[in-house]
Amino acid sequence: MRIIGLDIHRAFAEAVAWEDGRLRRLGRVDMRRDLLAAFAAKLSPNDVGVIEATGNATSATAVVAPHVKKVGIGNPKQVRIIAYAKIKTTIEADVLAQLYASGFLPEVWIADEPTQALRRQVTRRNQIVRQRSRLKTVIQSILHSHLIPSCPHADLCGAKGRTWLIEQVVPQDERLAIDRHLREFDRLGEDLQVIERDLARSALEDEGVKRLMTIPGVDITVALAMKAAIGDVSRFDDPQKLVTYLGLNPSVRQSGQVRPTMGGSPSRAVVMRAACSSRRPGRPLVLPDRCEPSPCGVRARRGQHVAAVATARKLSVVIWHLLMKGESYAWARPSLHAKKLARCGTQGREQGCARPKGSRARLQHKEPPGRRAPLGGAGRGRLCTPRRRLEPTRSEEGRHGCRKRGATIEAARQGSHLGPCSSPRGRPCATGE
Repeated sequence: MRIIGLDIHRAFAEAVAWEDGRLRRLGRVDMRRDLLAAFAAKLSPNDVGVIEATGNATSATAVVAPHVKKVGIGNPKQVRIIAYAKIKTTIEADVLAQLYASGFLPEVWIADEPTQALRRQVTRRNQIVRQRSRLKTVIQSILHSHLIPSCPHADLCGAKGRTWLIEQVVPQDERLAIDRHLREFDRLGEDLQVIERDLARSALEDEGVKRLMTIPGVDITVALAMKAAIGDVSRFDDPQKLVTYLGLNPSVRQSGQVRPTMGGSPSRAVVMRAACSSRRPGRPLVLPDRCEPSPCGVRARRGQHVAAVATARKLSVVIWHLLMKGESYAWARPSLHAKKLARCGTQGREQGCARPKGSRARLQHKEPPGRRAPLGGAGRGRLCTPRRRLEPTRSEEGRHGCRKRGATIEAARQGSHLGPCSSPRGRPCATGE
């Protein structure tokens, strides 16, 4: 069995072969799909390929994999020999082949095609959102350079904000620049609607995303981003590994005054944003394996920023249990979850996607004749009058122990609070009755 090491770059790849303790150069291969496929066709079905993790490693793996026995992707951050090598040409290919032959090559997980497609869609959405934010910043900088105060409205590019922009006195060239930025902003908005429509259709077909949306503060965007970042949750043996993967409990490598941390910044930003939103409704994040101090106590002792990270870490643990056990969040609010599914179905139906089952029936309410229910969304910690009727009353919660602190702690320690209960509203009970 030969081990083929590939040090891939943007335009070429250096290839070496390790066999019987000896290295042999295979030359340089251009990083084009046809030329790389021609090189892979010359390999034996018993060969094993090793590639360093980089931007085009997934595509290169897909081309080489049909012609060899296995293709492994090495993690360069964990291979200290590669991380501290000063000459990075063919040396990396030699090291990759030798490490795999000795069994010391740390490999990374290769996502399947649906997960890769979801990651690409989430990345495209994030790029468009950043571009739209940048355009707003450019318009604000133009106004600032001409001593114009900040926009009194929340959205500078909204209807009221644009009316306010027309009333401002700026030079003609600056006015043309603002109009050009607004047109670009509208064009990006149309692209964003198309991407969000596709993401909504993906969310309606994924049961794991629906379970994540039962957590307060986790909407369709956050749920899809977390599902794309995690992929197959079974690759994490315990929730602490997922926390470390997200960078919320990172490894610290300190040398002098430099203290870098390891962890994915995009996924960490998503879970941090969800953690800040999940604290608004006022319902705690109950852990199924043990009870830990609440974020409110951490905020009082160590500050708001540390409490936000602590909440994000607890939220990551809850996400691991929901995906691993295939259950919904115990403290889910049925009316808010139905509202999320209804909004998701509204976005997806523009492309012919079906309405989520049960969402319409749960959002309809029968009012007495002559009385019209007030319309409006729910606040941060409360619901409007019609939707509040979907929630269990305090007496019902008391009978089933859903709001009793002692019962909640004991159930969390035993891991039984995620099980079904006999509540007439169908809501999970903290005591598992």
